Amino acid sequence: MTQDINYTTKTKQLIDSLKSVCANYGLGNDGNEFKIITQVFLYKFLNDKFRFEVKRLKPELTDNKDFYQNLKNLYTNQIDKYELLMDLLDENVPRLKPHQLISHLYNNQNSEDFAKTFDDTLRDISIENADVFSIKSFLGAKDKIFDELSNYITDSSQKDDFCKALINKLFEFSFEESFEDYFTEKYDFFKDIFEYLIKDYNSDSGGKYAEYYTPNAVARIIANILVEGDVKKVRCYDPSVGSGSLLMSLAHNIGEDRCTIYSEDISQKSSTMLRLNLILNNLTHSIPNVIKTNTIAQPYYLEKQKFDYIVSNPPFKLDFSDFREDLETDRFKERFFAGIPNVPKTKIESMAIYLLFIQHIMHSLSDTGKAAIVVPTGFITAQSGIEKKIRERLIDKGWLRGVVSMPSNIFASTGTNVSVLFIDKQAGTEQIVLMDASKLGETVKEGKNQRTVLTREEEARIVKTFHAKQAVEDLSVVLTADEIKLKNYSFSAGQYFEIKIEYVEITAEEFAEKMNGFEVRLNQLFAEGNLIDTEIQNQLKGLKYE
Repeated sequence: MTQDINYTTKTKQLIDSLKSVCANYGLGNDGNEFKIITQVFLYKFLNDKFRFEVKRLKPELTDNKDFYQNLKNLYTNQIDKYELLMDLLDENVPRLKPHQLISHLYNNQNSEDFAKTFDDTLRDISIENADVFSIKSFLGAKDKIFDELSNYITDSSQKDDFCKALINKLFEFSFEESFEDYFTEKYDFFKDIFEYLIKDYNSDSGGKYAEYYTPNAVARIIANILVEGDVKKVRCYDPSVGSGSLLMSLAHNIGEDRCTIYSEDISQKSSTMLRLNLILNNLTHSIPNVIKTNTIAQPYYLEKQKFDYIVSNPPFKLDFSDFREDLETDRFKERFFAGIPNVPKTKIESMAIYLLFIQHIMHSLSDTGKAAIVVPTGFITAQSGIEKKIRERLIDKGWLRGVVSMPSNIFASTGTNVSVLFIDKQAGTEQIVLMDASKLGETVKEGKNQRTVLTREEEARIVKTFHAKQAVEDLSVVLTADEIKLKNYSFSAGQYFEIKIEYVEITAEEFAEKMNGFEVRLNQLFAEGNLIDTEIQNQLKGLKYE
């Protein structure tokens, strides 16, 4: 445990030092700082992972403790053996050349035009590893893993020094030294590091496609409820993936080598975050399945793939009026069975786009598929409209496994109360679990916001109760589809809780005394009412027209 804390601290110090370099060159809190920090960190991680895997395959390269020079000699004098070594590397590992390593750049940082050498190195790594590490757009175009980072420095006289400063920070730290297990199953470690890395860049900045980060407690509850037993070779999907926290938690529960990740999101920033998250979590093999697109208007996987597990925390409200008419084509009629929200006359930004994501997810599930969707709690009780039609379809088809209503303010970025909708194509109609967890958790202050945090014990209680299909007083009910139909298809657990009436034993004399007291009090109230009536009438008679 001490080792974990120490290594986490050192890794966070590396991130802080990179931010310090940006600040020293006028890029602190700059719009490009996010790109620089995440890309340089990624380069460092790929560099160290490459070194680690090559040493594992060919330990003799560590002779004389000069791995870089030995690797350079192999590349220069025995290129065929070098290429064979590259072929033996796992698909999660980049293919690098000796002159593309941090060691080479560090040793040559005083060469002329170092900034160009730095940029050229990252560009070549991007090109040579594009098949595995690049993200595709809807039309198939691939992005670059790395930008030419020195271009973010406007003063050309500072470019070399800026790149040198970055390389020096990277050279001082190593992921591989004495911590081999961090490259295998250290999900919790890299989850914390990833959150720390993006914490300043993953907020709702008010943009049209602002990203939201799903709290860890919600992600864990979803993954623990969805994944039961031994699961293998499954396809996991998120149509509004953001930075990927839901998918990472799900994949970790299943096993990174037992699932393939698929995702869609309109935001380039989200796609960049997700790529980094996949690489850190040993899921590089899924990067080619990350698609940058408008999932609702231009769904890449709609006619290509169905999925075994789907998780999503979609945007709740968004102005999609500019492409709403495109959704009413015959191609999408089956997908949007419950309808498409109309364009409001006012507050156009309040269009309930999450209703389209729910329908898209239902359409995208395999015959045995399961899904978990974060929705505004108002969805589960709406008396009419698209919301009601979706709930009717889930009940009538026997697809609703249950609902968990979360505490208020569980998301720091929004005060909207949320619930998690659990769908299972094989759920049936007999044991549907509705849970009201709104009274759980404790309130903590995060900056200017107040947020409710669930303890690990409370998380475990929610998951255990859900799996056991257990009715717990003031927490959960277990219902049939017919019972839910009688309540106008309400998915709110509170509407099914038993109303408790307390009975107290009293004597006949006590009863008579109480009834007499009620009668006296009522007579007093009636008398006071009559006086008020008389006073009002007198006041009205005194009114004159002038």
